[in-house]
Amino acid sequence: MSLADDLTRPVEGDEDTTPYSERGPAPIDVVAGFGFWLFLLSDIVMFSALFAAYAVLADHTAGGPDGLKLFNRGYVLIETMCLLFSSFTCGMCSLAMERRSAGAFHLWALVTILLGGAFLGLEIAEFSRMIAEDAGPTRSAFLSAFFTLVGTHGLHVTLGLLWFVSMMAQVATLGFQPVVMRRLRCLTLFWHALDIVWIGVFTIVYLGARW
Repeated sequence: MSLADDLTRPVEGDEDTTPYSERGPAPIDVVAGFGFWLFLLSDIVMFSALFAAYAVLADHTAGGPDGLKLFNRGYVLIETMCLLFSSFTCGMCSLAMERRSAGAFHLWALVTILLGGAFLGLEIAEFSRMIAEDAGPTRSAFLSAFFTLVGTHGLHVTLGLLWFVSMMAQVATLGFQPVVMRRLRCLTLFWHALDIVWIGVFTIVYLGARW
């Protein structure tokens, strides 16, 4: 028996004798899941570069204010709690989704949107205050790196909120069809990834500012 015959020989109880190379494309769930993981990994690489740039430029204030003077840790803690609680409510969305409960899904999705919107509103208010105090992104390399890193995360949160609104509409009109479930799983994974990135921002940027 040749090696090729041995590789294609069916396992006991397995009637599919077709070689793997001839079985056609993988199921769409596998392809979509793999592709979305690649997207998330590329996003992590991008944020890693932004974290590295911030670490290098954090001390380059050009004689302007530094993080110690600009950051209000109590204010940022409220932001952080809003986003972390939204991760919990996003998890409740996942449970409602698996139970095919449209009412519960819409309720928890709405709460997630409200918490994410509160986080985004607090972040915009912080940016506005800093710019009003002449601490905008053009003031120093430190502030350029700060606004780029935190602003990029805020842009992702905005896209996530729009995605939630879109999925609420899809569940209302299409129900929990396989394509909708696949998109919902990608959305919840994306939202949890944003929480992980924010923990890094909170730790490195805000808690890392010199006392």
